[in-house]
Amino acid sequence: MSPETVLQFGAGRFLRAFTDRFIHQANVAGQNVGRVVVVQSTPGNRAAALNASATGFHVVVRGLADGQTVDHVEPVNSVSRAISAAESWAEVLEVARSSRLRLVVSNATEAGYTTDPGDTVHSVPPVSFPAKLLQVLWSRFQAGLPGVTIIPCELIEHNAVVLRGIVQQLAGEWKLPPAFGEWLLGECGWVENLVDCIVTPAPADHVLNSTDPLLVTAEPYMLWALARPAQGRAEVFEHPAIQWVNSVDPYYLRKVRILNGLHTAMAAKFEPLGFETVLQVMRDTSALRWLRGVAYEEILPTIAQRVEDGALFADQVFERFANPFLAHRLVDIAKNHEAKVNVRLRPTVADYRRLYGQAPRRLAEVVKEA
Repeated sequence: MSPETVLQFGAGRFLRAFTDRFIHQANVAGQNVGRVVVVQSTPGNRAAALNASATGFHVVVRGLADGQTVDHVEPVNSVSRAISAAESWAEVLEVARSSRLRLVVSNATEAGYTTDPGDTVHSVPPVSFPAKLLQVLWSRFQAGLPGVTIIPCELIEHNAVVLRGIVQQLAGEWKLPPAFGEWLLGECGWVENLVDCIVTPAPADHVLNSTDPLLVTAEPYMLWALARPAQGRAEVFEHPAIQWVNSVDPYYLRKVRILNGLHTAMAAKFEPLGFETVLQVMRDTSALRWLRGVAYEEILPTIAQRVEDGALFADQVFERFANPFLAHRLVDIAKNHEAKVNVRLRPTVADYRRLYGQAPRRLAEVVKEA
């Protein structure tokens, strides 16, 4: 049986349909990546469901790719077991001390990076994710083992650098020795990255729903951009979705401004007009014309010199929006709207004004002047 080489913080559907699926595919291709130990830190029965499934779970891949309809099921059998952090934290630290461990991945929310003042080196377990990660790395260091590659998949700009800084700060507060701080930087590879794949719940009418409680849906498009770390090790498997880049910044900018920006713009414009889903917007000629104008005439000119293949990415985004299987509700996209506007749209408006001396006509309809 393959060794447990990956420790994954997060049992939710995204990592199952993204990282776990990629590792399964790499194993099938003969790379012998190993198996994943999943740590569940939030309430729910996902860990129990993973442990109850001897044959893994499935991902329904549905959507459009190069104009063709994609609709198939992919098996995933890369998870060896799941551990509840609250109930079995000692098991997590045992994995940390394994000589086979190579990779740590996570998908906490931005709020998941918030530390808890009550966490200490002796907490069982710590409350915050950064403190959990620090205990894992400290336990590994104490065992005299080499560092690991750490890939935090949260959609946070400079995610690995931000997380590393929090862990270093906590290590100082916990008065851990300087040698450990040197090990964190020199032995561990902190990989900034951007994940891009729309993952949604399983289709309500799918035949596998009755036998696979972990069934999940993913679109055909997938990208995992990994930035080469300046120091430390970075051992990652190969996969068609993985692109090693010098900097994730252009990929982050491209995704947030185009894909996320268009989502927020359409929610603001068309949800009040009675549109319920992204697909309804895409199938309305007038609405689609407005949205394409935002993309190609207002967003792209502001980032064209800072990203690669911006127009091609926009083309792909519109194909992804036209996914006939995806019921992406505008009311869901509109949640935390003002915060999203500040990140996704307001910078575009400011850049456009600097370029042309005036606000972009369409975005001005949905972005209030500060």
